[in-house]
Amino acid sequence: MRQHGQTWRSGQLSLNRLPNHLGHNRYGFIVSKRVGKAVVRNRVKRRLRALVHSRIDKHRPGYDIVIIARTAAARASYQTLGQALAQLEKRAGLVVIDNE
Repeated sequence: MRQHGQTWRSGQLSLNRLPNHLGHNRYGFIVSKRVGKAVVRNRVKRRLRALVHSRIDKHRPGYDIVIIARTAAARASYQTLGQALAQLEKRAGLVVIDNE
């Protein structure tokens, strides 16, 4: 992923994308210990999963997508993470339909 994929960053998140030549997307989430203790890391992961799940029908199929939480994600609200993710999705060219 790091050698052949592309990466986009924001203050809270980093998004990596690599074509997988399948008819669907595969998602991965990385939240390191630098983000915070287990409770904080799990909260960030739950929020990211919920945000991706709510936007999954707008994504262009055929990619492996890894979303990495940066340290600022621990302090970010759900809405802030959603805005950061939406911005990264647009920059990465993953959004097929954008109704926002």
